[in-house]
Amino acid sequence: MGGGGRMRAVIYHSYGGPEQLRLAEVPMPVAGRGGVLVRVLACGVNLSDHEFLTGSPAYARFAGLFRPRRAILGSDIVGQVAGIGPGVSGLQIGQRVMADAVLQRGGFAEFAALPAALCALVPEGLSDVLAAALPQPGAIAVQGMAGAAPGMRVLINGAGGGSGTLALHLAKAAGARVTVVDRGEKLDWLLGLGADEAIDYRLQDFVALGRGWDLILDMVATRGARRVAAALAPGGTYRAVGGAVRVILPLALAGLMPRGRVGVMAVKTGAEVTLDLAARALAGRLVPQIHGVWPLDAVPEALRLVGSGGALGKIVIRP
Repeated sequence: MGGGGRMRAVIYHSYGGPEQLRLAEVPMPVAGRGGVLVRVLACGVNLSDHEFLTGSPAYARFAGLFRPRRAILGSDIVGQVAGIGPGVSGLQIGQRVMADAVLQRGGFAEFAALPAALCALVPEGLSDVLAAALPQPGAIAVQGMAGAAPGMRVLINGAGGGSGTLALHLAKAAGARVTVVDRGEKLDWLLGLGADEAIDYRLQDFVALGRGWDLILDMVATRGARRVAAALAPGGTYRAVGGAVRVILPLALAGLMPRGRVGVMAVKTGAEVTLDLAARALAGRLVPQIHGVWPLDAVPEALRLVGSGGALGKIVIRP
């Protein structure tokens, strides 16, 4: 249900940089079988949006080898249910829902169509902005910090974004000693968030320091399995989240190595995961860092900043 009207959306039709994006009036989507139409209240900006925009790494082209099949980016969507498709039960018009719709996207618009199965109700007391900063980065942080414990030495590479700052909060809450790696201008801010040590990746390579960490969470992997394994303490764990296919694939196949376990984290998502993240945030156990709340026409600049690694935490778009 829904559709028939028009809406504003930020669209693109070719892979490339933010210059490919433009604000346009397009037909409203329709809630098909098993789906809902939502009026978008907020949408988080993720690195995955930049990957789908540029078509790089190669896995970002799984939904269109030569050109994107979906014209609207934005996957961490918070919206108010405006239409319900056939076969949907348990949701009502007017309810606030949140979802990680990375396969469907469509959040950088006034309305979006979502599979009902992905939608979790937004708890009372959780703002639209904080809810939009949770689904994808929260899942990465919670699963990436699994096993963190008091006294453990944790390193987060790419710590200054939405996932990294959440991971820092979780690691410190677990009693770990945390080293963060990011660009120099972010380091004082990260130390202020509780990091015990900060490394500017432009000045030092953490794998070349001759040290060992019990848990390494790498947001954008650029190093081979042997190099990252050398930075593990005996019995340690290295988890990569993203990176070029030529780097990620060998890491995924590495498994158990002499100093510890090296692998690529398959992030679990879905309505239950999203609902758990919302509950954690409501209880103060997940604290998103918000770089800014920007309007729909600022999506190109938001993606430029996120893609360059310049955002301090999350940028959230409010159409």
